[in-house]
Amino acid sequence: MATDSIVEVLKADYARFPEDQTYDIYAEDVFFKDPMNEFRGVKQYRKMIGFIQRWFKQPQLELKMIEQSSQDITTRWTLSWTTPLPWQPRVSIPGWTEMQLNEQGKICSHVDHWDISKWAVVKQLRP
Repeated sequence: MATDSIVEVLKADYARFPEDQTYDIYAEDVFFKDPMNEFRGVKQYRKMIGFIQRWFKQPQLELKMIEQSSQDITTRWTLSWTTPLPWQPRVSIPGWTEMQLNEQGKICSHVDHWDISKWAVVKQLRP
């Protein structure tokens, strides 16, 4: 798959996140890391997206920027959701993703970074 088409697929996936994500753009052994998780495999990635679908209310992944450079893709985004607590706090995490493509043009590394600390995320849960 050409990098251009992966960028277009990613734009569409961000717009409808977490519904109907396109998993075939990822290598089977994709490396995933964010401040809370680290694992390998598209099956684990699917499970994580499924967890978000089941437990988070109104998740939204707003794409602010996407750039490609050879085998690298960088996105800047804000992830937000309503937490299923009685007072239903809205949590918002700004951040960016660094992705690398393998020789087959599939994403083999997906590393998310947050612009705020884990503690700043937890503080958003206060009533």
